[in-house]
Amino acid sequence: MSGPSARPASQARSTPVRRGRPGYDLESLLAVAVRLFNERGYDGTSMEDLSRKLGITKSAIYHHVPSKEELLRLAVSRALDGLFAEVDRLDEVDGRAIDRLEHLVRGSVVVLAGQLPFVTLLLRVRGNTKAEREALARRREFDHLVADLVARAAAEGDLRSDIDPAVTARLLFGMVNSLIEWYRPRGAAAADELAGTVVAVAFDGLRVRPS
Repeated sequence: MSGPSARPASQARSTPVRRGRPGYDLESLLAVAVRLFNERGYDGTSMEDLSRKLGITKSAIYHHVPSKEELLRLAVSRALDGLFAEVDRLDEVDGRAIDRLEHLVRGSVVVLAGQLPFVTLLLRVRGNTKAEREALARRREFDHLVADLVARAAAEGDLRSDIDPAVTARLLFGMVNSLIEWYRPRGAAAADELAGTVVAVAFDGLRVRPS
């Protein structure tokens, strides 16, 4: 891997929001779909469930998307695109690998706080559909990027070298991902404060301190 900001050129981005019939926009449809997917599970939610919740016909839903799976793809892509946008910003971070790793963890917490329903759905996919398998592949790519940063930070002497980089990456983002279980959005300032707390808890235990 050439570096933390490298990504395959073929990597999909989420489809831009389409303009639809007055009163029925894709954004509101997506918000309801994500809420139902999180409450009932993707497999446990039907297009009929969505139409009843929205108070519109299924044909009105199909005006915006061709299938339920497309709603899933759009939703998980929003979460993944937010995470990879933080990867793209790493080139702007001066300093060593440890500084870029901290930046990525902090940014990922802010993404999670700002896109909580979408990230929650992403973390619950299991690979039962094409959209889920594509999402899991992108999650694995993100995990590899984090592990690569951890390994370089350890090689530069800034992180403990007695912990496997892949394990460290899993532990770091296991802590970040656990926020979906209890965090409730309270605004941008609260998200920044939360990100600072996560970084402090994580890196105060990982950093190599001067003797």
